[in-house]
Amino acid sequence: MTNDETAYDRTRVAQWRNGRARMPGLNRRDLLRLTAAGGVALAVGTAGPGVAAAEGGPIVKPLPPELFDVYGSNAEMRWESMRGQGYLTPVDRFFVRDHTSTPVLDAATWRLKLFGSGLRGAPTAEAPVELSYRELRALPSETITAFVECTGNGRSFFGSQQGQTVSGTAWKLGAVGVARWRGVRLATVLARAGLTRDAVDVLPEGLDPDYVAAGINLGKVRRPLPVGKALQDTLLAYEMNGQPLPPDHGFPVRLVVPSWAGIASIKWLGRIEVSATPLVSPWNTQFYRLLGPDYPAEGTVVTEQVVKSAFELPWGATLAAGQRQVLRGRSWSGHGRIRRVEVSTDGGTWQPARPVGPALDRGWLRWEFPWRPRAAGPYTLRARATDVTGARQPDVTPYNTQGYLFGAVVRHPVTVA
Repeated sequence: MTNDETAYDRTRVAQWRNGRARMPGLNRRDLLRLTAAGGVALAVGTAGPGVAAAEGGPIVKPLPPELFDVYGSNAEMRWESMRGQGYLTPVDRFFVRDHTSTPVLDAATWRLKLFGSGLRGAPTAEAPVELSYRELRALPSETITAFVECTGNGRSFFGSQQGQTVSGTAWKLGAVGVARWRGVRLATVLARAGLTRDAVDVLPEGLDPDYVAAGINLGKVRRPLPVGKALQDTLLAYEMNGQPLPPDHGFPVRLVVPSWAGIASIKWLGRIEVSATPLVSPWNTQFYRLLGPDYPAEGTVVTEQVVKSAFELPWGATLAAGQRQVLRGRSWSGHGRIRRVEVSTDGGTWQPARPVGPALDRGWLRWEFPWRPRAAGPYTLRARATDVTGARQPDVTPYNTQGYLFGAVVRHPVTVA
């Protein structure tokens, strides 16, 4: 049993190649069509231009321009909207990442269906173990504070800072948020459903509309977790910041997989397959792999998020000359709590920022830095964080074709006038 997907992925990939791992929901003919289109990373080593995102649908909640930048069915939080807020990201400005569109579901008729060879009696998809919303809420609950972050957060900086072309939504740094999640441990639900010692993979599946790429219906959004991670700290969440989940954030129930790439935290959860043999899906073979000259031909699976920092300032902000400024921001890491943050305002010198409040293992650290600019003109602000493992933000992120896990120091332009 493992929760280290990076190591396990090598085994899983080898088993998929020789036919001993399954890809539920996609038949061999469609797989071959995707391969011919250059769309399956493990078949051809890259996700090519033949793969197109499905047309996005509506987001339910309001998206005022002072809080969000909107990209089709995705909405990025504007970092200046977090200035003056507390530790948690308010729901009204929490980013939205959809593969298709937000479904509006009824908790009274919702059912979580669990099945597969990793459960006692091997229940089938046609005759699964079921839990209603009321039954789920009656189970022992747990509350965690954790960030959820899109894997492509920071993607635009591959182009603007490193001069590299990547595919996908051109997020800056606002595809992240920290919330207080309440729900039931996935371990509790799996035990109730009859988890066996033979189980190796857990495949959660959403209830949002099917996703279509290269003209091929890939089915529901789904991504396997090694059973170790599923049992470690994964939550079936039904509340966010003390309120029932809003539709855009997974109502009635979503997964929260702390510290891992956001794709693992499946929203609008409907089914979970528990398997005694490895499982794969397009979301860990075609998408969400690091592909490029610095990676193996089959790519490297995306798991933990990297270290990042952001200023609570508009992009290209104008600040008043001759006045003391207090620069504020937040830093976070998928490896653990932030130990140190440094800020540079002159392009060279790094000085320590002052921590504000706690640094949580699965959350972020708020910080501030006093600054009195000496003269009017353009400046570039930089912040870099170091986490408890010693991982520090680099100057350059290794290139990958899909623009995932940008963790380099971001150069934030401001003007003092």
